[in-house]
Amino acid sequence: MREMDELRGLTAGRLLELWRETRGIEDPLERVLLCNVRILMEACRFQGKRVYGSEDEALADLTGREMERLLRRLSEGGGAPGPETEAEEKNPEFDPARFRVLEGA
Repeated sequence: MREMDELRGLTAGRLLELWRETRGIEDPLERVLLCNVRILMEACRFQGKRVYGSEDEALADLTGREMERLLRRLSEGGGAPGPETEAEEKNPEFDPARFRVLEGA
């Protein structure tokens, strides 16, 4: 993931525009992915400038987990992206005891 120092919030109107731009894409998963990457293209900044110049750049650079983390931070108000913590890397639904039981089966 490229370096960024700001997640700039978008207005509700701009979010709606981005959603409408992708509305014609038939596959719902592709539509959501492209809408989200367009949001991040506008939100991710470094020294006041956009980090990504195209959808392809952003898609080639960001993993699904990174996109989710950035979008979550953006929904919580944006600002400077903080350092990733080990807790953010873990799945909160993961049950290690159950995993050990299933692993032994």
